[in-house]
Order: sequence, then C-alpha cells, then structure tokens
Amino acid sequence: MRMLRLAALLICGAIACGAQTAPAFEVASIRVHDGPISRMADVFISGPRLTLGAFDIPNLVLEAYDLKPYQLSLASGFLQGGSPFYDITAIAAQGTAPTRAEFRVMLQGLLASRFQVKLHREKRELNVYALVVDKNGPKLQSGSGDAPCSGVTGPEHPTDRNYRYRYKNCPMARLVGNINSDRPILDETGLAGLYDIDITATPAFRLRTSAEPGDVAIEDSIRQLGLKLEPKKATVEMLVVDSAAAASEN
Repeated sequence: MRMLRLAALLICGAIACGAQTAPAFEVASIRVHDGPISRMADVFISGPRLTLGAFDIPNLVLEAYDLKPYQLSLASGFLQGGSPFYDITAIAAQGTAPTRAEFRVMLQGLLASRFQVKLHREKRELNVYALVVDKNGPKLQSGSGDAPCSGVTGPEHPTDRNYRYRYKNCPMARLVGNINSDRPILDETGLAGLYDIDITATPAFRLRTSAEPGDVAIEDSIRQLGLKLEPKKATVEMLVVDSAAAASEN
C-alpha cells in the first residue's frame, strides 16, 4: 500500500528533531475574532508580517503543518464545546521576508507556546482514490510560457452549485490538492509536466445531500482529461491533536 508521509521539516514542530532552534516570531498578537465571519481561514503575507483571519485551532494546525483535512485527527474530548476563532498578526525579524513555508514553521512554535498544542503521529488505513491515467492515455493540454502556476477553484458566482477547476501552467498536484471529493485522492498518474486544465464538477458535499439537473460527478469530469479515479485503501500518516488550550488575548 502506498504511504503518505508528511514532510520531515513540518513534523519537527510536533516532535523533537534535533538541537537546532526553530525560527520564531518576534511578536504575535492573538485576538478572538470579533463579529460574524465573512471569510474563514484567510491568510495574508507582507514582508515579515503574517496575518491570519478567522482561524480556529484545527485550521491553525492545518495551516502550520500544511495538511489536507483528512490528514488531521482530533483526540476524543478535544476542546469540549469547540474552538474560538482567532485573528492573529505575527511579525518575524525585521528586514526579512519569509516564505509561507517558513512562516508555517514559526506558526508551529506559536501553537505550542500560546495554544499549548500537543500532537502525535499515527498511521491509519483509509478509503482513498488513486488518480491514474485511463487506458487510452491522457488528454491534457500542455502548459505554455514561463508564468508560474495560477488558477481558481470554486463557484464562479456565489449562487453556483458547481465548482470550476481552472488552472494555467500547473502540475497535477494542484488539481489533486483541490478536488472536492468524498475521500482523499492520491496522484498515481506519473505525469510530471505542467498543464492547462479547465473542468467543472459538483462538489461531493452537495451530491451527498441532494441531486439536481446539471450535476456533474468529479469522476466524469476527470475522464475528460483521460484520467480516472480508482477506489482503494491506503495507509495514511495522520497528525493527531491530543490537547490544546484557548489562547489568552493580548
């Protein structure tokens, strides 16, 4: 069975990985989100400043460790009554401009020190889909130019039922990481190029609750690309949140 392994650098925040001191924020302001939530889990980066808007603790862990939701599990009794939503402004060393990956390592330390987050890893067998090339081969449009990968995922208008997956000059990982499916998807296509992709599909959470004319299963949309989703079981490495505490405001 295929193993999904979290990057060693990201797991170091949960387990001691050596004596080297991890980078940390010089200052961090944490406040409970005030008022209704119009945008959840909003991330903004500017130079040494990281701003996180309307994050609860599970979503903070997802961001800090760069996880998909299925890679995170909450221990029984975790934060009885749920987690508040927080707005966080954190600043790294002046004169620096950390990448999002570097900010994530700092956020891991913030979770441990300010939220008392304790974690461990374990492996579980899950139902997944393997994304593979169909028998007639891929029908993908190669990306063009030197522009970095860009794209959008979601409804084109707030009232749209279907999602559009539209990417320019992107690897398969971009599509796989954004498909709204009823189970995790593993990229087993072996395709290493950059592609332009434009498909429309009905999110799994909508298909589970109702059916309407015009619905398009993601399996059918994927077939347009000469690919298919095969159900299987795989052993997945999970990050489990054992305990955490509400952060005090400052």
